[in-house]
Amino acid sequence: MSAQAQQIRIMLELQDGMNTRVNADWHQQGYEWYRAIWVECAELMDHYGWKWWKKQSPDTDQVALELIDIWHFGLSILLQSGASLDEIIARIERELVIRTDEQDFRLDLEQFAAATLADKQFHIGLFARLMAGVSLSFDQLYRGYVGKNVLNFFRQDHGYKDGTYRKHWQDGREDNEHLVDAVKLLDASRADFKDALYLELKQRYIN
Repeated sequence: MSAQAQQIRIMLELQDGMNTRVNADWHQQGYEWYRAIWVECAELMDHYGWKWWKKQSPDTDQVALELIDIWHFGLSILLQSGASLDEIIARIERELVIRTDEQDFRLDLEQFAAATLADKQFHIGLFARLMAGVSLSFDQLYRGYVGKNVLNFFRQDHGYKDGTYRKHWQDGREDNEHLVDAVKLLDASRADFKDALYLELKQRYIN
């Protein structure tokens, strides 16, 4: 298995794990993941900018974060499809071609949203065009996705639900800031990247 295929498998397993934590029978619930995607698309458009009556500059960092959120929902659609993990991995590897010939990112975004609404599926190829539009690499997608998931699990494990979790850690900095540092510190190509990241967060949290 290629390194990329292994990383895709890790993301799929993390997504299944998080969805299962919310609802053990999530596969049978028929959640409208497509709706979450198009709502995120609207939020993403606001971060990119579309208002001709005022000066706006694309906030590409925030756009990238919104794309990572959409990836969560897209993976959920793929996992709910009934296809095997190996089939989903192969499909993502085949269709996630990060390039676009569209100069206007907003047109690619509208095409992606329209396709999502038309059949309620996740269009990997169109998503890849959005990644290309803001220069989001697969490595950045992977790091961002795993980081967000591991932090969500960490919060749950340390009292997020009952209100005992501390969002501000060392030096008064928020957990998200520590997450960014921890992700940069570790080698994302490691097979145990998610476990190493969890341990790094734990070390920072208890000190």
